[in-house]
Amino acid sequence: MREPAFWYRPRSLPSYALWPLGALYGAIAERRMLLPGTDAGIPVICVGNYHVGGAGKTPTVLALTKLLRELGETPVVLSRGYGGRLKGPVMVDRARHTAADVGDEPLMMARDVPVAVARDRLDGVALAKSQGATMILMDDGFQNPRLLKDASLIVIDSERGLGNGQVFPAGPLRAPLQAQLARTDALVLIGDGRAANDVAAELAKRNKPELRAHLKPDASSIAQLFGKRVLAFAGIGDPERFFRTLRASGIEIVGSRAFADHYPYSERDIEDLWGDARRNGLTLVTTEKDLARIHGGEGMLSHVEGIVPFKVTLEFDDPAALRELISDHLYKARERRYSAR
Repeated sequence: MREPAFWYRPRSLPSYALWPLGALYGAIAERRMLLPGTDAGIPVICVGNYHVGGAGKTPTVLALTKLLRELGETPVVLSRGYGGRLKGPVMVDRARHTAADVGDEPLMMARDVPVAVARDRLDGVALAKSQGATMILMDDGFQNPRLLKDASLIVIDSERGLGNGQVFPAGPLRAPLQAQLARTDALVLIGDGRAANDVAAELAKRNKPELRAHLKPDASSIAQLFGKRVLAFAGIGDPERFFRTLRASGIEIVGSRAFADHYPYSERDIEDLWGDARRNGLTLVTTEKDLARIHGGEGMLSHVEGIVPFKVTLEFDDPAALRELISDHLYKARERRYSAR
């Protein structure tokens, strides 16, 4: 699905027309969020967002993975495997799985951390625990009540914010904002924008911290593209953010192509991109998630070579504050379970 443009504009006729559907969807989502979740038996930290589409959850999960290991934890990521055909539970194996099997994000993350894919998250927890997990790091699933969460970190792109603030399909929100704020333990704002400052202020009134972070391009990716003219393409929640990151890194973008989030590239799509690049003497560049989908596509192997994946990592402005926050939630999660025995 490609996000409707009116979602990120002031309220307009389409959003007003769809408001009744949004109100119904929101009421159902809010009631569902109130359901009690099942205790996993080990700490569960969820990385989610309030809205549909991308905001930076994957780099946030990977940054938390690094921190958790420094704290002596053995994290396993739990994912629904959006876009993959396997219902699971299954541990992602990059040697035998493709994005079509398990989804692009789990396949990409499995390079750095064990990832369990399961449509039923309780089955995924059992599998993760069998792999020696000391805690679960949930990739998405904030609105899903199936599993009890010990902490929920919400990621927002500070440049885009939450659009028109309406519930799907009138806007990008997955549930009414107040219902989601009530279940938030910390806010992760990516970038230097001000579009989410109102949300941060509202959470500050509830004594919920705001953590600022920035996407840092990989030096080797920049070096690989330095001095070259590129054709950039992406099928993620916000392709324009990717293009902005390239430009901010000094990369000369001559052309760009935006596809829908999790877009399943066909051989024809890639042939067309290569045709444009060759005619104009351009280098093809895309995200790691997009390359994961292309690499796993039918008949795509011959097209992958030469496409440059632009790698980024997430760095927190105050890593000590993040460390203290995560340590505190892990301690309280274990203390609560010990006291309940």
